[in-house]
Amino acid sequence: MKTNRYQRRSYRDWVKNKDLYQVRVMVKETDLQVLTDKPVDEVFIKERINSYRRNIEDYIDKDRRFLTALKPLTVELNAAPIVRKMAKAARYANVGPMAAVAGAVAEFLGRDLLRKGYKDVVIENGGDIFLVARKACKVGIYGGNSKLFKGLSLKIKAEDTPMGICTSSGTIGHSLSFGLADSVTILSKSASLADAVATATANRVRSKSDLQKSVDFVKSIKGILGVIIIIKSHLISWGKVEFAK
Repeated sequence: MKTNRYQRRSYRDWVKNKDLYQVRVMVKETDLQVLTDKPVDEVFIKERINSYRRNIEDYIDKDRRFLTALKPLTVELNAAPIVRKMAKAARYANVGPMAAVAGAVAEFLGRDLLRKGYKDVVIENGGDIFLVARKACKVGIYGGNSKLFKGLSLKIKAEDTPMGICTSSGTIGHSLSFGLADSVTILSKSASLADAVATATANRVRSKSDLQKSVDFVKSIKGILGVIIIIKSHLISWGKVEFAK
């Protein structure tokens, strides 16, 4: 769950890709970094963000629980697609639907751009990523307080995209977490699902003794491709995870 407090996204300063166009787009609390193979129409992006925000805000006006719930909610059958997607992801992860909001917005906007003919699309929304690429790329993992894993990154193969790569932390950032993990990164074809499961998993990690059972939890969820959990000097991973050299 997000708060309204602004936090500078300093990790964006590390992005280095001369082959892609890069733009930052902000609409109220939504703060995106967009990388594409050709220039984007910022007006179009803002229109789509505003549309998705209205979908979510309108549903919250109907059911305030959608904003504050920490457990899954059943939503109306005629709710907007992004609302239904968030609710579905939350149900798989056993968290509230707003745990999937950043990944959902990134994913829906990314697919909008794909439909407009873009071939390479990276949407980063507060550390949650929707990625489509025509060649292998690196995605860095920010381990927060864990200095041992500074510079750690994943190799994502082109054939494995579209890919959602979402990270939650109990020690950095402004998202609500009940755990103490420095970072939990989830890989899934669905960025919405990856976001919700990252939150759910981070909630479970309070010490190194929680690592294996947290991985077992992730493995039990259909649609999850991989996980990396960091807490202090300990790291555990599972699934389709390839670390870059």
